[in-house]
Amino acid sequence: MRRVLVLRPQPGAGDTVRRAREHGLDAVSVPLFEIEPVPWQVPEAASFDALLVTSANAIRQAGEGLKALRGLPVYAVGEATGEAAREAGFDIKGTGDAGIDWLLGSIEPDLKLLHLCGEDRTAAPAARQAITPVIVYRGREVGSPDLSMAAGAVALLHSPRAAGRFAALVGDKSKIAIAAISAAAAEQAGEGWQTIEVADSPRDVALLAVAARLCKA
Repeated sequence: MRRVLVLRPQPGAGDTVRRAREHGLDAVSVPLFEIEPVPWQVPEAASFDALLVTSANAIRQAGEGLKALRGLPVYAVGEATGEAAREAGFDIKGTGDAGIDWLLGSIEPDLKLLHLCGEDRTAAPAARQAITPVIVYRGREVGSPDLSMAAGAVALLHSPRAAGRFAALVGDKSKIAIAAISAAAAEQAGEGWQTIEVADSPRDVALLAVAARLCKA
């Protein structure tokens, strides 16, 4: 069976490796980035109706500033993000597993949302809500990730940024299969791979289903 390379940062990488192994896949973690906090100024909570959180990393890295915002309900993208917010003491108003566009399209259009986000974020230009982004974390590049096992493997791309960096680091792409979590990640990966497939939803379970098919191909 082909090896599966999990390129996302920890602690998410560990979760993906665990899920992959539960499905019988030979998965290993080779993070391309490390998550670290960014100093931030806490806005006045009364100016907003709710928090928008698109990654559990925002909750994990925001630090003491979260305490001043606990009175705000949370709209979260993904079950893991919602669970992290719940464990931090927040009430979850809504959770969407089909991406930020779907989540924003399913809630009230006139809300004022405070988006706790990463330095590398995807904007939502068509959002009907008033969204104020505040950066609370960043992904710092790992200096020399060990990609010696990449040839013949299936690589999981959890973001466009990871896709671009992986493509830049790898020499011969022709023996590597790509499982991308989104069309944007697949596009950023470029051409030249043995094959590239996109998950049918931006969820780990869907990405691992693609990886399982590619491992058997």
